[in-house]
Amino acid sequence: MPMLPPIGAEIPCSALAISVPLQIRDRLVSVDFRGGWKHRVEVNPNDPINSVRLRLIGFKMSAELPADKGAEGGSITIEQNDVDVELASLLKVTQPSPPKYECSLVMSPFTMAIYQPGREEQILVTKDKFTLIGQLTQYPPKGDQFQLQKPVDLVDLDKPNTVVATIQKFPVKAGGL
Repeated sequence: MPMLPPIGAEIPCSALAISVPLQIRDRLVSVDFRGGWKHRVEVNPNDPINSVRLRLIGFKMSAELPADKGAEGGSITIEQNDVDVELASLLKVTQPSPPKYECSLVMSPFTMAIYQPGREEQILVTKDKFTLIGQLTQYPPKGDQFQLQKPVDLVDLDKPNTVVATIQKFPVKAGGL
């Protein structure tokens, strides 16, 4: 039986997401996010033998905005808003030998800060859950690919019905980077 990480372990993971298509207002940009996350392993009462819950205790990734078409560049930071209370992230064994796992990382909500020279920093928050899914041969991952389950809209806190940005895809390599 493949080994699941021990309950209570805190596991950091570096992450790199290259060529992320990001729609900001009427501008589509491609950015490279660097950073990572940290999980605390907890019991999954629904299936304690084949899976564990992963509590997100830290998440931060940053990217540089390209300067093109009259835009001056800038930077973007996405970061966990608060303590993970939903405990929705899951690591489960899908095949015992050779070992295979499915890891779903659920973040809700997170904040995106957009800084552009000459403009006031804009703070956006996710409208729905941001879920990354990875098929792994080991945990923690070592260069494994995760994909965004579905595009994620971000809204201004003062105008929660107005979508300001959309993360269309988030192909991220995690661990061992």
